[in-house]
Amino acid sequence: MAGDGGGEEGPEGEDPPGRLRVSRSLAIPAEELRWRFTTSGGPGGQHANKASTRVELSFDVAGSPSLGPRQRARLLDRIGPTVRVAASEERSQARNRDIALGRLRDRLVEGLRVEPTRVPTRPSKAARNRRLEEKRRQSSRKRDRTRRLDPED
Repeated sequence: MAGDGGGEEGPEGEDPPGRLRVSRSLAIPAEELRWRFTTSGGPGGQHANKASTRVELSFDVAGSPSLGPRQRARLLDRIGPTVRVAASEERSQARNRDIALGRLRDRLVEGLRVEPTRVPTRPSKAARNRRLEEKRRQSSRKRDRTRRLDPED
């Protein structure tokens, strides 16, 4: 069942109502998000049994027209063709929607993150000297712990 937010003000990170802002270069329209609402289960009596407060949100990475080719390839490689999140912590469906949107945003941001390439560097002369001096100190400590046999015993 698709949800349009019911004209409510969206959570932080959402552009105009109906768009999920993931990064500066990516905003997902609400039409690409699939919502499903079910009863949350667990304790809570009649409210938990009757109210559909559990929220499941899915996003089709493979079929999304909002993603660029590099973004799609990175997300497919890291998190697969579909991203699904669920939220059932709160008694309110609206709060669970906000939580689910936040989780989806976090998963997409993590999937799109580019690790900086490591540039190998050489240790400075001072760093090498500190390391060697520490090795000498440790060696001396260990040498002092050994029991020496005196010929006068």
